[in-house]
Amino acid sequence: MLKISLPRLRRDLTALARFGSNPGPGVTRPAWSPAHEEARAWLLVQMKEAGLEPSVDPAGNTFGRLGDGEPVVLTGSHIDSVPEGGTLDGALGVLAALECLRTIREAGAPLTRALAVVAWSDEEGRYGSLFGSRAFAGQLDAAKIPGMRAPDGERLVEAMARAGFNALEAPRAAADPRGVAAYLELHIEQGPHLEAKGIPIGVVEGIVGIRRNRIVFQGEPDHAGTTPMARRKDAFLAAAEYALAARQHVVRRGSGRSVTNFGVVEVKPGVTNIVPARAALLQEMRELDGRILGRLDRECAALARRIARRRGLGVAIERISRNEPARMHPEVQGAIEAAAADLRLRTLRMPSGAGHDAQNLARITKAGMIFIPSKGGRSHRPDEASDWRAIERGANVLLHTLLKLVS
Repeated sequence: MLKISLPRLRRDLTALARFGSNPGPGVTRPAWSPAHEEARAWLLVQMKEAGLEPSVDPAGNTFGRLGDGEPVVLTGSHIDSVPEGGTLDGALGVLAALECLRTIREAGAPLTRALAVVAWSDEEGRYGSLFGSRAFAGQLDAAKIPGMRAPDGERLVEAMARAGFNALEAPRAAADPRGVAAYLELHIEQGPHLEAKGIPIGVVEGIVGIRRNRIVFQGEPDHAGTTPMARRKDAFLAAAEYALAARQHVVRRGSGRSVTNFGVVEVKPGVTNIVPARAALLQEMRELDGRILGRLDRECAALARRIARRRGLGVAIERISRNEPARMHPEVQGAIEAAAADLRLRTLRMPSGAGHDAQNLARITKAGMIFIPSKGGRSHRPDEASDWRAIERGANVLLHTLLKLVS
């Protein structure tokens, strides 16, 4: 039975990890940064040396194609990272796909349709959530591009220009759905379930939808020493009350797997002797059922308004982004399970609590995802890791699923 070369895949993963490497473990390789562009250049060389036809589209998506004609079966992930992230998130899916196509080409396996590995741009959403795959799927709003910024204020148009791209041309990356037969993505689970159950392969049933909102409470700045406690209009206290109440609400009124997080808190004027006049929270909610997600979003907004009204404060709710839930295609799920069975590997059907490019591809083609266990469920941190045997198993399931999809 055809197998990938783990030493070769391990070599590639080690090489890619050098771009944007931190002084300790992990990497910082945001989209369009010098480290990311160096990684892209390296990847293009690897694709060419593997006998693939490399290309880059106007949205910065990087492709390596094997075979001619359409429709094509796509497989890959992304090579950008979160700040101080791990070396497998995204990178594994791209380099395992490269190794699969390299293995297929070397074996001379017959192909009834073309295959292509892809590295999508800005999956981590430094400037725009799932930017590259959103553009490819025709879901990019061109009118919003000039206003897209990173958390530090850097504009997307400037970051892409520095890397040699024109951001305003990114919508031209939209693909004809008739030209894409299927999409398959290998990824670390980023959670604890596969490891806890001792199951080597996860078959993703669906990817959660995500709502990101900025909730801004507006109070009044008063002297922190002379203003009586009962007279204060403290924006931070309203924000703190809301964060706790919203968490309890999502737990109580969600599906049991609904989650929310407050990852950014800003307090102004931000000094010890002035009552906070303004407090902004960046809230994220995730849920696989779109109806439940929409309801929780509306209910949390109403909760924020009630808290502000009771405390005599103003509140503004800004909708930052909306990613709808996506179901993976039954045909691709079945092909993954059949490939795993051929390799005598157990599988578990499961949802993905993290967003992935596959959710955008699911809008235009048959999409699927393969998960492998993450050690300790750790991800988005420097010590993110998966066992090399787990990586090998996942890459071989990817290989044989691809062969089924092109047979």
